[in-house]
Amino acid sequence: MRLNKYLADCGVGSRRACDKLIEDGCVTINGKVATLGCTVEKDDHVAVNGKRATIQRKITYIMFHKPKGCVTTVKDEHGRKTVMDFIDLKTRLYPIGRLDYDTEGLLLMTNDGDMANKLTHPSNEVPKTYVARISGALTLAEKAQLENGVVVDGKKTAPAKVAILEKDEHHTRVEITITEGRNRQIKKMFECVGKEVEFLKRVAIAEIRLGGLQRGKYRFLSEREIDYLKNL
Repeated sequence: MRLNKYLADCGVGSRRACDKLIEDGCVTINGKVATLGCTVEKDDHVAVNGKRATIQRKITYIMFHKPKGCVTTVKDEHGRKTVMDFIDLKTRLYPIGRLDYDTEGLLLMTNDGDMANKLTHPSNEVPKTYVARISGALTLAEKAQLENGVVVDGKKTAPAKVAILEKDEHHTRVEITITEGRNRQIKKMFECVGKEVEFLKRVAIAEIRLGGLQRGKYRFLSEREIDYLKNL
């Protein structure tokens, strides 16, 4: 088995996160520092930062309503609250993708490395839907710009779906669906049309919706939801 898949199945992180650990020299196989592309045999001793990694037999999938004011990591070097502080489970889980510190909403968490890789790999173009409150009005021309793609950090964004939900003289509430996952992408997209995002919440990943789950709470995914995600 390839080392990054083995580590993902151990609950260490997504395959890409595991690749980074391997590149940084944090992983050993039988006491020797591993390199990218290594494979693991049945009786090999694999360790991450000196701690043995073993495959977890129980696969768990949860939906978490991330509140603002916490980071989407297992640990934070600056001592900030992480999403793991809200999860009271013995099973070791890790987040699928990220939400910014000041963004709230739907976050999926699991110890299924294959699922995490599938949902986060750019080539799969898994849609993610957000609700944003922005300053001022969003004109039809600006809406069309967002839908057709704007240039963020030197690269044009993929087409998006945009719907104006409600507006008043000071703010506009917008639903936007994207298929990418660049850093702070939604906020940067609105900046391109001269709008500031005052509030941002992810409400869906593909057809999996946050619904009425309260901030800071989590629930296990149903079998139907798990099967749906596996078949995306």
